[in-house]
Amino acid sequence: MVAGWMRAGLTVTIALGLTTACGSRAQTRPAAVKPPPPPTVAAPPASPHRPSPPADPVVALIAASQRHFEAGQKELSIGHLDRARAEFNQALDVLLGSKYGARYDPRLREHFDRLVDQISAYEVTALAQGDGFTEKRYEPASIDALLELSTTFLPGTPAGSAALKERVASDLEHTAHDIDIPLNERVLAYVELFQGRLREWIADGLERGGRYLPMIQNVFRAEGLPLDLAYVPLIESAFKPNAVSRAKAKGVWQFMAGTALEHGLKRDWYLDERSDPEKATLAAAKYLRTLSGMFEGDWHLALASYNGGPGRVQRALKRGGVEDFWELAAKPKLLPRETREYVPMILAAIVIARNPMQYGFEPPAPPPVEYEKVTVPGPVDLRRVAELAGVSVHEIQELNPELRRWTTPVRYPDYQLKVPRGTGEALAEKLTDSGDVQMASLKWHTVRTGETLTSIARKLRVSRTDLAEANYLSTKARVQPGQSLIIPVEPSALLAGRPDRPASVTASRPIVPAGTVVSEATSAEHVRIVYHVKRGDTLSHVARLFKTTVASLKLWNHLRTDQLVPGARLTVFTAKSR
Repeated sequence: MVAGWMRAGLTVTIALGLTTACGSRAQTRPAAVKPPPPPTVAAPPASPHRPSPPADPVVALIAASQRHFEAGQKELSIGHLDRARAEFNQALDVLLGSKYGARYDPRLREHFDRLVDQISAYEVTALAQGDGFTEKRYEPASIDALLELSTTFLPGTPAGSAALKERVASDLEHTAHDIDIPLNERVLAYVELFQGRLREWIADGLERGGRYLPMIQNVFRAEGLPLDLAYVPLIESAFKPNAVSRAKAKGVWQFMAGTALEHGLKRDWYLDERSDPEKATLAAAKYLRTLSGMFEGDWHLALASYNGGPGRVQRALKRGGVEDFWELAAKPKLLPRETREYVPMILAAIVIARNPMQYGFEPPAPPPVEYEKVTVPGPVDLRRVAELAGVSVHEIQELNPELRRWTTPVRYPDYQLKVPRGTGEALAEKLTDSGDVQMASLKWHTVRTGETLTSIARKLRVSRTDLAEANYLSTKARVQPGQSLIIPVEPSALLAGRPDRPASVTASRPIVPAGTVVSEATSAEHVRIVYHVKRGDTLSHVARLFKTTVASLKLWNHLRTDQLVPGARLTVFTAKSR
């Protein structure tokens, strides 16, 4: 936070002294009369600490932001992608988190816009190189690690099993469960493992789960499902929305791509709704209800099917000639080890999560995730959203983990973006005020005669797969002359001086319309323009002309309405042409 302007005053004391002198000895000649000396002004006391001129807070903000950006460039140059992304985010958050905001001053606006463009250009380069920088990093799913650890640490019969069995038996007697939890060796073994060697891991999962449990329980309650099932993600993902397993299952509920599609979850180049906790929970409720029906309400078999697939479990039951999961699990050749261990893991997790203090854990205390949904009219860069909402980029990303890129999907004109509670109404108004101003770092390429996806990708230096997926095409699709394709924008700010820059990928300065007056420079980077309003002009139209926003025009001209009067003058700050 930059301190406000401080002014200091200095009081100068003026002392006037008048002195006279006369002779005392007798003189033969008349004594000369000396005129009084001129009045003297007392000098101000010397101060060893004179106040320095106040620093420009905007300059300080830009300098701090630039330091993070340059640190990100350095991290990117040595291959530290996660650190680079964190530094780039911080470069933007320094501006977004200040009391001035990213649009208070034209210098801030120019710096913020340039940063967004430069970071977007790095993403384009990384996209072409396939290094994953443009898509967020995912975390390993907990289920894989749990199975490995259980092989190493899980004993056949838990040590001290008598005391543990007594404690769990007492807990089950006094805690009502809506899923049957048998007091057998496998469940007890996992209870001991979770409160022993894996204590820290379980504690972290419980803490994280506290943010999502109210939502999950509300969904399950509405669907008539056992609330104990809300703790399945503790084992599947430790409640991490971006968890990915070795089998490529993803999200809090670890959906495989095919199962997710069957239950209404979308996946394309822009988003993967398996990582959306709310949408994935609705899909999980639907799937669990289906599995319960297939196995006549036997939740042990339903849970085994959630892990191994219902077809595999049904075939195993038929081959084994049994109807109970525990009988089935006692025959190792009928089910994979993962599925045999999965059910007792889940049941042990439910035992601990329902009564954590009984097993030495603190009950989770984090506030639940709260948000509002704002319908965005088209693709919007998340960094622009953060700027308009007055929050950090990290907050927007955390609330929208389903978004794989920096922008909302292109072909979802009514996409609902989640934003922090209390910011939705203002953000929706600002998005409306922005009119047709481009809000995402995307560019349209018009296909020419003879061009193919391969030739376009080569010319624009992006991978053919990403170019196809960004336009909802297969990699073998044919394109037609005149067809419009979306590509990420490579801004001229970063690519200036590069002879190999694709000609069709450029970012231009605003064209100054006829009749405007270019005034004095406000900084090394900006000029102030006075635009004369013409009949038919709107704020949206003027904003498009000068590559700015309606909100900025209102701020610079102290406008309270969107009405413009022909002949009026509008002040516009814009970047110098280069």
